[in-house]
Amino acid sequence: MSDWTAFGRVDADGTVYVKTAEGERVVGSWQAGAPEEGLAHFARRFADLVTEVELTEARLNSGAADANHSLSTIRRLRASLAEAHVVGDIDGLATRLDRLAGLAEEKAGEARAARDAARTEALARKTVLVEEAEKLAAESTGWKTAGDRLKEILGEWKTIRGVDRKTDGELWKRFAAARDGFTRRRGAHFASLDAQRKQAQSVKEELVVEAEKLKDSTEWANTASQLKELMNQWRAAPRASKEAEQRLWERFRAAQDAFFTRRSEVFSARDNEQRANLERKQALLAEAEALDIDGDPKGAQARLRGIQAQWHEAGRVPREAAGGLERRLRAVDDNVREVMDSAWRRTSPQDNPLLAQMRAQVAEAEERLARAKAAGDARRVRDAEQALSSKRQFLNLAEQSN
Repeated sequence: MSDWTAFGRVDADGTVYVKTAEGERVVGSWQAGAPEEGLAHFARRFADLVTEVELTEARLNSGAADANHSLSTIRRLRASLAEAHVVGDIDGLATRLDRLAGLAEEKAGEARAARDAARTEALARKTVLVEEAEKLAAESTGWKTAGDRLKEILGEWKTIRGVDRKTDGELWKRFAAARDGFTRRRGAHFASLDAQRKQAQSVKEELVVEAEKLKDSTEWANTASQLKELMNQWRAAPRASKEAEQRLWERFRAAQDAFFTRRSEVFSARDNEQRANLERKQALLAEAEALDIDGDPKGAQARLRGIQAQWHEAGRVPREAAGGLERRLRAVDDNVREVMDSAWRRTSPQDNPLLAQMRAQVAEAEERLARAKAAGDARRVRDAEQALSSKRQFLNLAEQSN
């Protein structure tokens, strides 16, 4: 660059020429000083062009600049060389710019391909999101999950760039339609669900009223069965709203608990009483089985009657024990009867104390009948006649057996 005469000259009248492969051309005029200064002035202009070219090349190679913008700059600089008012290696700079133009075109092509690929990918991503949204809108019944996913799709949608406006608008219409369809379907579902819950609330309120009517009942078995059936109906009924369901369940459960608590208390008291009765009957049975029937049958019979009277007064015992106790007491009674019958058959009718007792009872019945007739009481007469007839019948049977 210091040998300015290699690329230009200044003639005697101050006209400045630049030398190119096509020949010389005028680039300006220099009248202010020595020709060398003129050449240096126009050479600095050339250096400015070179600096701009170098900066464009550096930005292009680093990827910091847009390839299309760099290409535009390179073409502008290349076109300006034909009339540039500079002195320097214009042909070399033109070659350099041509090479840079090819590089810029290549990078611009790569950028276009990258943009096309990104656009294709963006289009594919948005298409997938739209199809997913449409499927959710048409099929999903997981309302919260699907609603959350649609919000996520919208958020992801906003991050995707590069789809042309027309295509993006068409896809957005599909997505918006799917989202609106889902919202309508979800609204209809919950409207129907609200109606079902109101109906369920009405059904369960009726069940609660029925349970509360039964809570004070003392018909333990029948009421327990009814409450069980009400519970089955409760379980079969749809759920009401959360608040109503909880409130009604607490009332329903309280009614059940009130009944079953009372029943449990009554049964517990009854069980305690029956256990005490069992102990008493076991003691009576032990006493009965210890009677000396063979040695003193009449005494055993009299004592057994007393035991049997206390036995009946003792009341109920647990069901699982009742049968065995009764069988054992009957066995004692049968043994006493057998021994007494045997003794009776060995006694003459006149000496038989049982016949004497029965005759005395007949006589007493005759006296009661006479008193009733004397009093003129028709009802007493009727009762006395029936009693006398029954006692005479038993006496006749006993005398025949003896």
